[in-house]
Amino acid sequence: MPDRTVRDFPLFELDLVALPHELVPLHIFEQRYRIMFDELLENDGEFGIVWMTESGTRGIGCACEIEHVLERMEDGRLNVLTRGTRPFRVVERQDDLPYPAATVEFLSDKDERPDAGAAEKAREAYAALVVEATDHEPDPLELADKSAYEMAATVDFGPEAKQGLLDLRSENARMRLVTRLFRAALKRLDFVERAQARARSNGKVRFG
Repeated sequence: MPDRTVRDFPLFELDLVALPHELVPLHIFEQRYRIMFDELLENDGEFGIVWMTESGTRGIGCACEIEHVLERMEDGRLNVLTRGTRPFRVVERQDDLPYPAATVEFLSDKDERPDAGAAEKAREAYAALVVEATDHEPDPLELADKSAYEMAATVDFGPEAKQGLLDLRSENARMRLVTRLFRAALKRLDFVERAQARARSNGKVRFG
């Protein structure tokens, strides 16, 4: 599918990164974003979340759609639940609307043969992490169809890791990256559990 360019695309600049399929709760309180979300709710449209860092706003973000309005307050503030849909690149910023907006290009993955081995390793690592974190085994049939984005969307990674996934235009590369991320998360989870066990046994956590 070719990339597609769209003008007047609303942008929400935040200190977070969203991924396709990820559920993202948002609190809307600034007047410019209230206007934006009123229009989005009226037109059932998409908006983009872009990561705002100390060094500037990243050029690749994730489009989102509103799933539910959780709460609408009398003063106009909103609590909404949104879901990531697809990655985009900011082509040119716009200042002709009452809220942040840009001309954006929706991004497609490059054509490549799926790497079954990379996908299998990613899903095995994800399943091990789910079991360790929840004590529940993921459904094998559901897991077999999950993309890298779908798996990563359920894990609380930091923004750098999530931006790295968003920047990749290869599903094979994303599968390899999430494998490393899942394995690292599993090690951290195991360390925390062992540290808590030590703390319960003698009141101290020793490193090394």
